[in-house]
Amino acid sequence: SAVMAKGEWKRSGTDDVQLTGRSEFHATHCLFLICVFFLFFRGIVASILVFLCFGVTQAKDGPFTRPHPAYWRFWLCVSVVYELFLIFILFQTVHDGRQFMKYIDPKLGVPLPERGYGGNCLIYDPGHPADPFHNIWDKMDGFVPAHFLGWYIKTLVIRDWWMCMIISVMFEFLEYSLEHQLPNFSECWWDHWIMDVLVCNGLGIYCGMKTLGWLSMKPYQWQGLWNIPTYKGKIKRIAFQFTPYSWVKFEWRPASNLRRWLAVLGIIFTFLLAELNTFYLKFVLWMPPEHYLVLLRLVFFVNVGGVAMREIYDFMDDPKFHKKLGQQAWIVAAITVTEFLIVVKYDPNTIMLPIPFFITQCWILGIVLILIWTLWRFFIRDITLRYKETRRRRQEGSSERDRVPGHADGSNLATSGRSKLNGSMDTVRHRKP
Repeated sequence: SAVMAKGEWKRSGTDDVQLTGRSEFHATHCLFLICVFFLFFRGIVASILVFLCFGVTQAKDGPFTRPHPAYWRFWLCVSVVYELFLIFILFQTVHDGRQFMKYIDPKLGVPLPERGYGGNCLIYDPGHPADPFHNIWDKMDGFVPAHFLGWYIKTLVIRDWWMCMIISVMFEFLEYSLEHQLPNFSECWWDHWIMDVLVCNGLGIYCGMKTLGWLSMKPYQWQGLWNIPTYKGKIKRIAFQFTPYSWVKFEWRPASNLRRWLAVLGIIFTFLLAELNTFYLKFVLWMPPEHYLVLLRLVFFVNVGGVAMREIYDFMDDPKFHKKLGQQAWIVAAITVTEFLIVVKYDPNTIMLPIPFFITQCWILGIVLILIWTLWRFFIRDITLRYKETRRRRQEGSSERDRVPGHADGSNLATSGRSKLNGSMDTVRHRKP
């Protein structure tokens, strides 16, 4: 028994040694993987920082110079990094792409329920005597100030009241059309047209236009900080450093020619697609609306969108001087398209849900009306005007030719009369001896 106990002790000791060796191996392996991951992550962050430092110092300047050109060069480089990140997500599988978001935030990568804003649409609900206006208070969430602030900034970017209102109304029609795909688009009628279009969006556009009016009337005479004698003047000068160096009023004039009309249609389409991407990306990547990544994306588009819009306007307004579209405008267009491709790849079933027939009819009617107006304004109307102008010139030319021979005959008659009169005078003179 002692031998057996000793053997058992030997076997158990060997197993303990083997288990200890295995655990040490697994611990070493895990430690190695953790080190590799952290080195890989730190390497990516370091590479991005080096690229940003290079771009801030060496990238091409854009149209904005305040508060400093390096600020806008930084956002140009950030837009390139964001586009590369989107391409990386695009070429992952759906599962891997969603789980990759856990490396950014461990709370991500989990399916989230979409909140619908429809349901009971009574403004005054007599069934709740304690709070009959509870439907209105339920809609008062963080999106209300976000709508106002967003459209205030969009107005500063677009600088045109008509374009802002068209984009605002068109997006509400898109929400109506796509509420069968995203429950988040399901809202009450008064939430669409009163709270969104009139109150939040309308008030943001109004305040934005007032700010644009102040900026257009503001004198732009800059003085060096050290040349200002008072501290109040220095503080005011520092605050004005964050205002534009000069002001350019945007006059889009979409009906002036076909090129500007197509450009304005493209701008409206890109704006609407970027707005839709905001909601669809949250849906397919499982990000809650209040997540900080959603807010960072909005801050990103505020900075790069203003530069892109100015580059587009300069290219439209003076194509002889600006021979090609600016770099920031191209990157913003690429980002918008890449985001849409991610939405299509990650959830094609939602995107391909059939649109109700009456909604399809409404959109087809709208597109047909736009095409008819385009053909009439830039082709049929121009041909008609050119034909009338050519006909008017021909009539003026024929009338001038009709008047010229009459004038010549009259002069010949006057000349012959004078000659006859001179001849008769000569005969009279000869008759006098």
